[in-house]
Amino acid sequence: MLLALALGNLTLCAALFFFAHGEPKPASLSTFNIARQCQAAAWLLLYFRANGVLPDPVSIPAGYTVLFAGVALEAGALWEAAGHARWRRLAYPLLALAVAAFLICYYIDELGIRVVAGALILGACYLAAAAALATGWQGGTLLRRFLVLTTGALALLVAARGVLVLALPGGWGWLSNAMLQMLSSGALYLLMLLGGFGYLLLTREQLQQALTRLDLLDALTDVPNRRGFFDKLAPWMALARRPGPATALVLLDLDQFKRINDSYGHPAGDAVLRQVIEVCKAQLRDSDQLGRMTGVQFALLLPRTELPEALLVAERMRAAVAGAAIKTEKAMVSLTASFGVTTVRADDSAVTLFKRADDALQLAKQRGRNQVAEGSAPAAPMS
Repeated sequence: MLLALALGNLTLCAALFFFAHGEPKPASLSTFNIARQCQAAAWLLLYFRANGVLPDPVSIPAGYTVLFAGVALEAGALWEAAGHARWRRLAYPLLALAVAAFLICYYIDELGIRVVAGALILGACYLAAAAALATGWQGGTLLRRFLVLTTGALALLVAARGVLVLALPGGWGWLSNAMLQMLSSGALYLLMLLGGFGYLLLTREQLQQALTRLDLLDALTDVPNRRGFFDKLAPWMALARRPGPATALVLLDLDQFKRINDSYGHPAGDAVLRQVIEVCKAQLRDSDQLGRMTGVQFALLLPRTELPEALLVAERMRAAVAGAAIKTEKAMVSLTASFGVTTVRADDSAVTLFKRADDALQLAKQRGRNQVAEGSAPAAPMS
């Protein structure tokens, strides 16, 4: 089993080396790789001790010290991946105390308290890893929740060996010390597999989620892009065929934005654009959705909002944009926006809806910009 644990960790080290090879790696992945290397080295030391290659006074203190460090670093990598970059401030002092406690137990070992200390320390480290995974429980995937529950259960099994050896030195019925050791070894082997492949799967899952998010989100303004906005709009288009409050669509375009890029440069233009979007967001409800269509043209989805209320929202946003003094590195910039407002009709398609809103937007520009214009009223029903 010791050799299997050593070779298993070495195999995982190789897999981690080739995982995303040639690409920038997050700090948590580097920490996780070091953790696996430490664990592989520790199990090799303990294997050589078991085969008489290394003496106990060398292999046991060194092997367990490196093993504790490896498991603690594994838990730390998971905490770092969860966004807690300062985990070292707490982990390193605790690790030093744990190693010191184990060495004391080793040198005064009379009743097998070395086994107790080792099992409890390993169990605590793996519980810390489970706690790190549990930080993403709310809204987490089934894979993450499975890893939390399984890692926690196996960590308790590892720690239980130490508790039972201390409480029942001779075992308890069929649960002998040999059986406890076998169960604990099996738990450590499963933890090795879960920790390694689980981490790789979670990393790949997070990368896929990030790519999906970027596919629907505008990277500059952090609002839905054209595709993302249409995904948000689709269910409200379907609801327009049922009786109930209307849903409004607003198109807004920043007036003469090109002069900002020409006068101050594109970086300043990007900064202005981000700040204008923050000004617009401040005028919206949580249910409203702002999206970037093209360039400096944005669309605003106002669920359950009739046309008069939508015109008021657009006017409030127009006044907020016109009154905002936006700071750039070179100057204070002011600008205006034009708005076209309409509501979704039962017979609308995305094409007809956006054409009506765009016609209203062009009307606002023709009237001199910095205005709100209403889309054409729906035709009266035939009697």
